[in-house]
Amino acid sequence: MTQRPAEGGGGGRKAATMADRLRAALVSSGGLGYAPFASGTFGTLGGVAVALALIHVAVPRWGWHFGLAAAVAAAVVLVVGIALGGWAERWYGFKDPKPFVLDEVLGYLIAVLRIKDGVPEVRELLLAFFAFRLFDVVKPWPARRLEFLPKGVGIMLDDLVAGLYALALVVVVRDWNGWT
Repeated sequence: MTQRPAEGGGGGRKAATMADRLRAALVSSGGLGYAPFASGTFGTLGGVAVALALIHVAVPRWGWHFGLAAAVAAAVVLVVGIALGGWAERWYGFKDPKPFVLDEVLGYLIAVLRIKDGVPEVRELLLAFFAFRLFDVVKPWPARRLEFLPKGVGIMLDDLVAGLYALALVVVVRDWNGWT
């Protein structure tokens, strides 16, 4: 997607405050969004990191169901992303700025959701990654339309839809092949 100037953005930027730096770190998923190319692909790795933390920490140590933990993490990312979307558009001077990759984190977490017990295997995590990236780039209906909603809502919801498409593909492939 080409960068479009945000409404009222693009002018001179004020000096970064500590709050601006914290916001930038959050929306860029710890800097992954600043990758020199394919920022969305690198940003999706933030979602992979969250999923791996859930698999190796939340599930075994606290006994959480992976699907519930991933859903809670996705909900938190969605709320934070919507809240910071307007700030990011003003800060970077573009609608849906490339460094903003919380939407990719959300989409990946949606793609790995599961109702069945257990945690996703490596092949399921990889399939979710590639399926999400495909649907994020292709933007099937209604994702393309949703990205034009204002501020954080538009930034986040198109990737939520791409994540749902990826989840559907993951579930079909996983269940068809009898993966646990």
